[in-house]
Amino acid sequence: MRQACLALAVLSVCLPVLADEGMWTFDNFPRDSVKSRYGVDIDQPWLDRVRLATVRLEGGCTGSLVSPQGLVLTNHHCVTDCLSRMSTPARDVQAAGFLARTRAEEQRCAAEQASVLVALEDVTAQVIAAVGDGAGPQANRARKAVLTRLEADCEERHRDAGTRQSCEAVTLYGGGQYFIYRYQRYDDVRLVFAPETDIAFFGGDIDNFQFPRWNLDFSLLRLYTGDAPAATPGHLRWRRAGAAAGEPVFVAGHPGSTERLKTVAELRFERNQQLARWLLRAAELRGRYLEFAARGAESARIVQEPLFGLENAFKVRRNQMQVLLDEDFLREREREEQALRGTLAGNARLRPAAGAFDEIGQALATWHTIFDRHLYFERGVALQGELAGYARVLVRAVGEREKPNEQRQREYTDAALPLLEQQVLAPAPVYAELETLRLAFSLEKMVEALGVDDPMVRLALGRVAPRTYAARLVRETKLGDPAFRARLWQGTRAMLEQSGDPLVALALRLEPEALRLRQRHDDEVEAPLAAASERLARARFAVQGKAGYPDATFTLRLSYGAVQGWREAEREITPFTTLEGLYARASGQPPFRLPPRWLRAQDRVNLETRFDFVASTDITGGNSGSPVLDAGGRLVGLIFDGNIHSIGGDYRFDPALNRSVAVHPAVMMLALSDVYGAEPLLREMVIE
Repeated sequence: MRQACLALAVLSVCLPVLADEGMWTFDNFPRDSVKSRYGVDIDQPWLDRVRLATVRLEGGCTGSLVSPQGLVLTNHHCVTDCLSRMSTPARDVQAAGFLARTRAEEQRCAAEQASVLVALEDVTAQVIAAVGDGAGPQANRARKAVLTRLEADCEERHRDAGTRQSCEAVTLYGGGQYFIYRYQRYDDVRLVFAPETDIAFFGGDIDNFQFPRWNLDFSLLRLYTGDAPAATPGHLRWRRAGAAAGEPVFVAGHPGSTERLKTVAELRFERNQQLARWLLRAAELRGRYLEFAARGAESARIVQEPLFGLENAFKVRRNQMQVLLDEDFLREREREEQALRGTLAGNARLRPAAGAFDEIGQALATWHTIFDRHLYFERGVALQGELAGYARVLVRAVGEREKPNEQRQREYTDAALPLLEQQVLAPAPVYAELETLRLAFSLEKMVEALGVDDPMVRLALGRVAPRTYAARLVRETKLGDPAFRARLWQGTRAMLEQSGDPLVALALRLEPEALRLRQRHDDEVEAPLAAASERLARARFAVQGKAGYPDATFTLRLSYGAVQGWREAEREITPFTTLEGLYARASGQPPFRLPPRWLRAQDRVNLETRFDFVASTDITGGNSGSPVLDAGGRLVGLIFDGNIHSIGGDYRFDPALNRSVAVHPAVMMLALSDVYGAEPLLREMVIE
């Protein structure tokens, strides 16, 4: 096997032939491999049904259609933003849970959009024709321009399709392939059901990325069109009994990003620059959040969502760092990379691609010289918090909209603006103390990283201490008012300058430096990286074709595996937990505290009901809320996490240890019927 991989030399890692590995695009699913391994024939109608029943939640999760009336199943942790926006000091919806007993009670999640992939078109030839073999800034600008034009052309062609269509350019295999994905987009997404946080996140951060688990991490949304529930005849059927141990299962979803095709130089840069700096900042910010939460019940409620997100991300990145500190892993990747270099150098047609590795190293060396400044000013680490974020986006959006569409930054094209506008203008509570904490922290980190005498630090702060300045900015800004944000969004640069808002004024002062750094990064880092990665991708295709899968890009993928536990040291981890284990683990104290209604239900529910389970399917962030399907395409689970080993899946997949963690359909059915009294929702669904 090793010799075969080195001879082909087409991937940074060698993909095991029989491992349950890969986040496969729907146009290139390995049907023959699955049939050989599991005896299951996944045909095109199966793929089409699942594709049209899988939903991308633009907040960063996945969902699935589970009724003819637009009902969407996803995770509880995927709707926490919606819950926190609905919560008030008098009514903590996140803690208490939510159930709309009538359609009129369903509450809109103002910042959320949902999308269903209805068509995909390979546009690789058009992109290559526009870019040619160029590797410099002009070629990079040409690549972005043609992708923007293809998006706009797609949306124009489908403008009268009867429903809102949006088009998105997708880059796969590091530039080896380009697609236009066309989505049916829903901008009216409403909350129908969410359990209490105590049961949805039972075990808290202690149990996060662990198994056994007892998380009822599910919620229900509804898609609306024209103020009526969307008609969704292509929904999934439920299989209440779930899948048996050893049974093949499939996960459809939108994994966010992986780094399995990155070069060793890129992995070292990520370890030494990106992860190292992020972990240092996050560790200190987590301490400040915990201190804030300790002030009282209301402070704890306010900081709950950002604290959960930070703790989850901290655990992810800490384990990613452990993988990248494993010298055996990096040496193996170096051996494979050297073999790839040798293969390319020995082939006259592919030889030009061999120099791509050195070009990547040179681009990363340039990035190293501007990394901190780019991080703080262009990536916005100096201006953290909801209010400061609004200021940065408003300033950038007004500037970019003045340009022709094809000359804009990709985040501000006509295809990207509708979602951005909805997120900026959505009403949201503003907590001045938390905003001050976040902004003060980010300004302090800027001073630490760049020095008090840095000209941009002086331009940002003058002679005022970061904490004092942050408090004044938060106190005096009007950006907490959605109507004020709407006026600025629709306005001009002159309106921004005349607004008198201190946070907007600060963002305006920093914008020239941010744009300068963006341009330098685009021309001296992104351009050579994109060109080199594209040449490597074409070389892989020349040798192997599409036998491998691309890195994740928050686009629709399908993974396969089986319901299966694993061996942890001397212990066998079985694949299922049951309701009995939940009650045995409950202590009455957070994070093992049960909601009162679950305590009252203990004597009347079936304690043998399966609760959570694990499978060998390959997932990563963005798969949260993904449906787990059986060979018949029926819903047999809901992904909500991976085990601790799966975190290293950003860089490698270990079939012996990597497991996805899902909620079992039986406990979701039991919860709706026996605990929450939500029988009307159950009657909407097709349950077998």
